[in-house]
Amino acid sequence: MKIVAICGAGIGSSGILKVNAERVLKRLGLEADVTAAHLGSLLTDSADAQIILTSAEFVDAIGKTFADVIVIENYFDTDELSRKLEAALG
Repeated sequence: MKIVAICGAGIGSSGILKVNAERVLKRLGLEADVTAAHLGSLLTDSADAQIILTSAEFVDAIGKTFADVIVIENYFDTDELSRKLEAALG
């Protein structure tokens, strides 16, 4: 499974989201390739992603995708990440 964490310009926020997503996945006993990316590289980085993690402000910029787009309110809240990833993964 591939998960892409998206932020606006650089990889600061998406890097934080990536690390926390990896922690949550480990806790859940799930394996995934988690990548941090910015909107400029979205098409190439998320082409084969099953899940895109981002904030509400970037959802429209993501556009049409086959991936599940999960909006994260607080990038530091691993409980929120856990709930939303579990819901998306069934």
